[in-house]
Amino acid sequence: MTLKISRILHAGYVFECDDTRIAFDPIVENPFSRNCHAFPEVRFDHGQIRKLRFDAVFISHFHDDHCSLESLDLLDRHTPIHIYCLFEELFDMVRELGFVNVQPLAVDRPVHVGPFVVTPRAALDAEVDSMFQVAAEGLNVLNVVDSWIDPEGLGTLARHAPWDMVLWPFQTMREIEVLSPSRAMPAPDALPADWIEQLAVLRPRYVVPSSCQFLQEPWSWYNQAFFPISYRQFGQQVEAALPGVEVVRLNPGVSVVLDREGLRPAAPLPWVLPVGEQDVDYRYVPHAAPPATADIAQRFPALDEAQAAQVRDYLAGGLQDKYRDMELPEDSFFEKPRVWQLTVYDHTGAGTRQRYRIEGDAIALAPGDSGPVSWTTEVPVAKLYGALALGESLTSMYMRINDTVFDAGTEHDLQSADLVDDPLIRCLFNDAFGAYQAAQLRRLKERT
Repeated sequence: MTLKISRILHAGYVFECDDTRIAFDPIVENPFSRNCHAFPEVRFDHGQIRKLRFDAVFISHFHDDHCSLESLDLLDRHTPIHIYCLFEELFDMVRELGFVNVQPLAVDRPVHVGPFVVTPRAALDAEVDSMFQVAAEGLNVLNVVDSWIDPEGLGTLARHAPWDMVLWPFQTMREIEVLSPSRAMPAPDALPADWIEQLAVLRPRYVVPSSCQFLQEPWSWYNQAFFPISYRQFGQQVEAALPGVEVVRLNPGVSVVLDREGLRPAAPLPWVLPVGEQDVDYRYVPHAAPPATADIAQRFPALDEAQAAQVRDYLAGGLQDKYRDMELPEDSFFEKPRVWQLTVYDHTGAGTRQRYRIEGDAIALAPGDSGPVSWTTEVPVAKLYGALALGESLTSMYMRINDTVFDAGTEHDLQSADLVDDPLIRCLFNDAFGAYQAAQLRRLKERT
């Protein structure tokens, strides 16, 4: 009774038992999701990958670092693709890519593939993602992916304890804090208490720090501010809190065999090619000084005239139309009259500033002397274009929000404001589903 488990990258895994091979969230691109660079560094042999035959592929949710059409495009079109997603558009896109067997997953409804029973389990945000219970040959593995466990779901998972292995998302990424670094508090030194409490309930033999195996661009200040937990810290704190639990690091391509007796090394995936040192670790700098948005914008190429025109049209009218069509969040900062200042920086670092007067669902262009500004947003124009046309996600936008000091009244109101109430974030990303995959599909179709 043995089970071979191999890490691909990020949340990607291959499970093999007898002659059956299944994959989870296979990402075989570097970089992926626009600006996620494999950490440690690897390359992929796409020629070998095209020859692979998986008995099934399981995708936990629609986020672009888990469901990439560029990666799926390398697979045989008869591969059964099982996806947890509440939006039919994603299934349509995967079918348009040519896959003939694309199936939705449902919580607690098992899927049988040879000796494997794969059961999606409810995640904390059940409208977005799922976890996977993988059972084979009497062994039980919980793949938490990068979701979190709610109390009710923990009760369900506890009934299967002790688990043989848990693939645990070990990084508390600071996606929101980097948007407004001058207002962010440093990350705590200890792991979240509920992680230890939940792992204690699951009682695993082995824990793999999972999901986060990437850095941003080599020049990015995010690499010191985005990832507060190191592999070393995770291993030391989990093993100290939970005697008998062994933390096992799996780098990309690394394989192990799990059985009743324990864990032992196995032949690595031949199509994942390590580059350089592999036992690298994260280094968090609590007060890392961010460069100005103008400097960051100079890292990206100039837009051509058609691309620049698309951005100009959006700022002049499309953004306002989108804002008026949305429902204002409850207790929004913008319930009161506010002046919002949006600055867009081009490839030379030059900024174009535009002000909008906002009150509730109403928005209009405002003159420069329209009164004191009470919310600021900065963004490189290349990234704004990327969000409009290429499915760029918030985590790679290098957006900067309220990174200044306002008058006393505004500062008081901002204490209870939510950064994602930002008008640009809402206009770009609220109700926007599958933009990244749709852009991928357009590019793939153009190639053929």
